[in-house]
Order: sequence, then C-alpha cells, then structure tokens
Amino acid sequence: MGDKIFKIILFITALIIPLICGGIVYALVTDAYQAFDYFGFFNFLTSTDWNYTEGQEQYGAMPFIIGTLMTTFLALLFCIPFSLPVALFCGEYFKGRKIASILSTVVDLLAGIPSIIYGLWGFFSLRPLIISLNISPQGSSILTASLVLAIMIVPYAASLSSEFIKMIPDDIKESAYSLGATRWEIIHKLFFPIAGSGIFSSYILAIGRALGETMTVTMLIGNTNAIPTSITSTGNSMASIIANQFGEADGLRLSSLIAIALILFLITAIINMIGKIMIKHSRI
Repeated sequence: MGDKIFKIILFITALIIPLICGGIVYALVTDAYQAFDYFGFFNFLTSTDWNYTEGQEQYGAMPFIIGTLMTTFLALLFCIPFSLPVALFCGEYFKGRKIASILSTVVDLLAGIPSIIYGLWGFFSLRPLIISLNISPQGSSILTASLVLAIMIVPYAASLSSEFIKMIPDDIKESAYSLGATRWEIIHKLFFPIAGSGIFSSYILAIGRALGETMTVTMLIGNTNAIPTSITSTGNSMASIIANQFGEADGLRLSSLIAIALILFLITAIINMIGKIMIKHSRI
C-alpha cells in the first residue's frame, strides 16, 4: 500500500510540471491574441515598427528578436574561451587540489550574484571604459550588454562542464596514459567524445539564461527600438522592451508586449529542442 501511495504521489508531482507549462502557454496565447489578430502573426513577427502613438499604433517584434539573438550568441562567443579552460582547470588539471576548490567556490559565488549587480557594474565600470576606448560613443550597446552577459553565463557553463569532466572514470584515463597518450590527446580524444554531450548541454543552459536576462541588458543595451546595424549600435531585447514598457502599457500595446513574451518563450523552446536533438545525435 505504501509503495502504491508513493507511486501516485510521484505521478501527480510529475504531472504538475507539464500542466504548469501548458498553463503558461495558454495564458500567453490568450493575452497575445489581440495583437496577432490585429497585425497578423507573420506581419507582427517581421515588422520593424514600434509606435504607440494613439491612433497610429503599429507594433512589430523584429528589432527585439534581432537584439536578443545578437546579445545572446555574442555573449556565448565571449563565454566559451573562458568557461572551457576553467572547466578543464578544475575538472582535470588541478582536480582535487586546493586551488581548484578555491576557483570552484569563486565560480559558484559568481553564479549566485543577482543580475542587477552585474548591470550596475557594467553601467558604472564597463560602459565608461567602452566610451574611453572610442568603441561606442554612448557606451551602451549590443557589445556592452553582451560582454556583461558573457561574464554572467561563464560560471554556469564552467561549473556544469567541470562536473561532467570529473565524471569520466579514472581507470579510462589511466589506461590511455599507460598507452603513451599525452594530456592533450586525452582531452581531445577522450574527454570531448565522452563528456561532449554534457558540456554541450551546459552551454544550452547558459544560452537559456542569456536569452531571458532582463535587468542587465536593460541597463546596458541602449533601449532603442530599431534594428542594430552593428555590435556597437544600441538596440533592445525582447526582455528589455517588456521591462521598460509593461508597467504603462494597456490595450493593443500590452497585448503586443505579451506577444513578444510568447515569441521569446518559443525561441527558447526551439533552441532547447535543437540542443536535445544534437546531444542525442552525438550519443549515437
């Protein structure tokens, strides 16, 4: 009887997760319907206009989609050269040593810092540096937001990748060493094939964190409702436009912001599905 009760509890708990996800999708679709019905789904998706003047309202999501994807993938590009060496440092080269333990603690600490702190640091430290180097006249730009986003997601990718590297059995590594393999050959031909799917999944999670980041991007991206022409241009992300305008929005404008939230949800889901497919393919 106890086993049956426990099984029922597990089933109910597991069922709650898809129900919550379905409820989120239903709420977003219901509230975004007005915007999609008025402008048309594909027109809303591809339009570059964002005008909330009464009587001339016109809304489109394209500038914010491009701004989000640019900041996210640029942040990932900056993240990989730092997170992967940290993962190898803690997970293999200095595994079990005090210095690796200290570095892992610092990485975990960075992962727990609220995003508003990163935003403030970027605004008062990195932004003036960008201006002084004449990279961007106003300091706020896609590049500035991406650099801080990269610093934010490095701890996630490094910590998870390190754990996957540590999971590789020592006897496999010792066998490779006994056959004359070098450290680089073990990393290249052993670590990446065995732990590669796990390392890849850590970057998928890092992308998910960057896609939905709000406060840091809002403080550093410049908040201009236009398609950025370069990484040094100002722009807006889907999360930042919602944060900036949600409090004062109503009617068609509010529905358009919720429609952007729905598109962000779909983009995140698509990227996660692509990641799962690639992980599954790498295991075959």
